[in-house]
Amino acid sequence: MKKEFDITGMTCAACSSRIERVVRKVEGVREASVNLAAERMAVDAENNAVFSAVITAVERAGFGAAERKKNAAGLDKNARKVRSMKTKLTLAACFSVPLFYLAMGPMIGLPVPGLFDDPLIYAFTQMVLAIGTMIVGWKFYAVGYSALFRGSPNMDSLIAVGTTASFGYSIYSLFRIANGNHHAAHELYFESVGVIITLILLGKTLETISKGKTSQAIKSLMKLVPATTFVLRDGMELEVPTSKLLAEDVLILKPGSRVPADGTVLSGNSAIDESMLTGESLPVDKGEGCRVFAGSINQSGTLQVKIDRMGEDTALGSMIRMVEDAQGSKAPIARLADVVSGYFVPAVMLIALIAAAAWKISGQSWGFCLSILVSVLVIACPCALGLATPTAIMVGIGKGAEYGILFKNGEAVEELHRISTVVLDKTGTLTAGKPILTDLIPAEGMDRTQLLTLAAAAERPSEHPLGRSILEAAKDFDLPDPEEFEAAVGRGVIAKVNGKKILVGNARMMAESGISFAVFPMEQLEKEGKTPIYIAINGKPAGIAAVADTLKADSGAAVRMLQAQGVQVVMLTGDARRTAEAIAKEAGITEIRAEVLPGDKAAVIKELQASGQKVAMVGDGINDAPALATADVGIAIGSGTDIAIESADVVLMHSELSAVPTAMELSRRTIRNIRQNLFWAFAYNTLGIPVAAGLLYLFGGPLLNPMIGAAAMSLSSVSVLTNALRLKRFKPKGE
Repeated sequence: MKKEFDITGMTCAACSSRIERVVRKVEGVREASVNLAAERMAVDAENNAVFSAVITAVERAGFGAAERKKNAAGLDKNARKVRSMKTKLTLAACFSVPLFYLAMGPMIGLPVPGLFDDPLIYAFTQMVLAIGTMIVGWKFYAVGYSALFRGSPNMDSLIAVGTTASFGYSIYSLFRIANGNHHAAHELYFESVGVIITLILLGKTLETISKGKTSQAIKSLMKLVPATTFVLRDGMELEVPTSKLLAEDVLILKPGSRVPADGTVLSGNSAIDESMLTGESLPVDKGEGCRVFAGSINQSGTLQVKIDRMGEDTALGSMIRMVEDAQGSKAPIARLADVVSGYFVPAVMLIALIAAAAWKISGQSWGFCLSILVSVLVIACPCALGLATPTAIMVGIGKGAEYGILFKNGEAVEELHRISTVVLDKTGTLTAGKPILTDLIPAEGMDRTQLLTLAAAAERPSEHPLGRSILEAAKDFDLPDPEEFEAAVGRGVIAKVNGKKILVGNARMMAESGISFAVFPMEQLEKEGKTPIYIAINGKPAGIAAVADTLKADSGAAVRMLQAQGVQVVMLTGDARRTAEAIAKEAGITEIRAEVLPGDKAAVIKELQASGQKVAMVGDGINDAPALATADVGIAIGSGTDIAIESADVVLMHSELSAVPTAMELSRRTIRNIRQNLFWAFAYNTLGIPVAAGLLYLFGGPLLNPMIGAAAMSLSSVSVLTNALRLKRFKPKGE
């Protein structure tokens, strides 16, 4: 069984790697995955009892773990964290700015009060300001040294050791000043301590703000639920907070109000805008017995609605949960960074000690060696490495949600960009999924409107889908009621309308009645994949209606977009080959697998995979479940109120097929962004550490100041986050 936990106390990728290692050692744990950016851990364990041991293991490692909180709590937590970081940054700046001015001002000719001409007062004041900054950043020391003593140093350990070394050496210089050695005032490093802590707090603050932006999709979805709503209780209309709704409440939906919960209309008529769920821009008419969904907007009349589902159980709630689950998951591409991060911090500490020792052996001063040690420690933080993948995944998944594309996990995002073949189910995916009247051919001398009126009137009591398509085509007509009606099972209907005997049915019915339709163009209709419906009046042929499951408006364009991306498109259907060929030709698909039984669809997917193809299956998510599960990526398409999320990796909330090429394009952009982030994170550390160790100085170049190293470290994390946030500007081609 699986469970998710909120993790506190993580500061870098070394922390997340450490937690994964200790949790995987817990008996009964099958797998553990920690997402640094989302501050969340997913654990797969043998039974529920294991999870308490998991929490204990995390706490022993020096971190906090609690069962994952609900959406709102998580978002509030991030807002509180941003406020806390801003407060700490402001306090640290209040100490470090005067400290930096006092330390560096005299060197560049800036005015400094005469009081500080006394070297002891000068040094003592710097010490007090540095201590103030260290108190503000106390967590770096508490967490850093705790991790160090446990044998698993992290980013905080690097900062803690580096600034402590600078502070300790400065205290030594202060004692030398007190003993009369005024030249020791040139060997104070208090300003490095203050400025390093402040710059790192600045980077952490910007990082926290950026992380909050990655959850914008969830915030947007949550805003669709109104804060208050009107209900009917004891015959009285009351306005109550949505969070206080009761299962037995009857909602009163007024024009312009958002629906707070899923429910069934008890009374009233209105039009509801459900575009946030279905992508359908036109409002949907609602009356008694119709269902309404949380987040949609009531546009015209007033409705009374009985609540069916509330909160996380609504269709909107399932959307939010899917986005949040996916953002907390880890993509396979993140494993490289995880492996590196686990060994990175100990290696950096070793490099820092070796570099400082080497410079001391070469004859450099203790102050010079200290500068080398601190520079290496503070520039080499693996934050950028740990944030490279999860931030891009979070933004990419959030952006997908804006377009009604719900990735179930990070692996789906990564896998989708490798797809070389997309297999499309026909009915309900390429086509609308219901028959509509496409042709009406009246016999010679028969009026077209009269023919449709009589045929629709005859079909009025019928429940057959083909008959309903004729009735739908005549919905604006004033139809008479049939005087007589008989359903001929498997053949059609027989009715008496305005004194005329009407037969509406298939070829078998007409043959049994001895009525010939030889003069009508049957072959052409069949070639186009249409189903003919024969209409006879008073024993004579009156005309033919043709119905077909027609191509969706955007299907042809979607197929062309996929082909333009270099993807092979295959249509898979159980329909007759002639019907399949007609639809495929209209959609621009050349490869067809027709007359395939539902149980055999998965075999077709396996056949394509065996030929070396990476296959995505697009279907309705119910009949195509085996094929969806077999494909490298299963994509369920349909309205957001009836989605089969169990067998699919990606769920398209809207019914438009154009979301498929959009999802593939977004996947490619996200993976490209991750690769950019990983490249720069690795490149930064590969170049930064030798420079900090004094490589340039060895060949006559400059020596890296520890403060510049701290600024560079902070900016590396911010740059990775900023690059990931560029995905928020993603727009599908052609939009």
